[in-house]
Amino acid sequence: MTTTGLPFDNQDLLPAILDWVRIESPTTNAAAVNRMIDFIEADATAWGAEIRRITGTGGMGDLLLVASPGAQEETPGILLLSHIDTVHEIGTIERDLPCRVDGDIAFGPGIYDMKGGAYLAFAAMRAAVISGRSRPLPLRYLFVSDEEYGSPTGRAHIEREARRAKYVLVPEPMNDRRIVISRKGVARLKMRITGQPAHSGGRHQDGRSAVREMAWQIMRLEEMTDYDRGLTVNVGVARGGTRANVVPAEAALNIDVRFSDPASGAEALKQIQETSPHFPDIGIDVTGGETRPCFVRRPEVEPLLAKARQIARELSMPLGEYASGGGSDGNFTAAIAPTLDGMGAEGKGPHTHFEQIRISSLARIATLHLRLLETLS
Repeated sequence: MTTTGLPFDNQDLLPAILDWVRIESPTTNAAAVNRMIDFIEADATAWGAEIRRITGTGGMGDLLLVASPGAQEETPGILLLSHIDTVHEIGTIERDLPCRVDGDIAFGPGIYDMKGGAYLAFAAMRAAVISGRSRPLPLRYLFVSDEEYGSPTGRAHIEREARRAKYVLVPEPMNDRRIVISRKGVARLKMRITGQPAHSGGRHQDGRSAVREMAWQIMRLEEMTDYDRGLTVNVGVARGGTRANVVPAEAALNIDVRFSDPASGAEALKQIQETSPHFPDIGIDVTGGETRPCFVRRPEVEPLLAKARQIARELSMPLGEYASGGGSDGNFTAAIAPTLDGMGAEGKGPHTHFEQIRISSLARIATLHLRLLETLS
């Protein structure tokens, strides 16, 4: 025990978190992601974990499954689930967001989303294993390499591990001591628009502007947003045309859809996928679809939530709850096994150049994980 009465100390946890943060690992740089995987693998091997490294596909980095020694392949257990890829490009740590400590706050790229929480859960698993005490359930920890891209290559592995989990803990960022009990579903679509090029001065009337059609479609898409139903449609990227003196023959939109319930999501996707041109002689092609299902709060999670709250109260950190508009890998597991999400570090600024965590909360959050790992049955 430390002088705080907890099995962890904030000032011991922080340097290890910063070591993870300093290994920059943007999703699209597989070599960088694999350096992060290498680092975790070496640490886990040193304390006796059983390791399975899964080769990345589609240009993404590897995944890593860390299991407690002697865990039987099909024995239901506790799944810890984190991603170690970030949205920050190589060089962010030198240029825009250096690792630094200011009072009770630590800064760094990916420190809040989600290397801080990922490490706290890892430290808890390590402590549970090296203590030598018996536990009711085997422990498994899956590190995913492409969550920030929607886990296109990780999803099958996530769902496989969830199917042999009795409980799932996802240490995504904690928000004001509130954990996530539901998340919106996510869809990503691309709309490609084709028209007819023409000289904008001499033969403008022969052209069919894809950009004009794009502008009309943007207005229609954005107007689908309905906050009362928890539905948002966002055109995040719009591209079109080649030169100012050419009627644009091509345009494209990248569309993000978030929905609070499956029915709203299906309705919105059908409407977008069946889009018809507004202007004559225009072609429209829509690809893509749902990338994350809704994370719906289910009755099966209530005992797990009650257990986490009981432990948190004993640690003087009562837990609230909230529904998140952001997606996570917990969206995939929630329909398969009881899942608590948002169990990671406290802080703010995910995906920004002021991303940060609160140092004084680290030991309590790690202890919450440890006690769950030791007592869930």
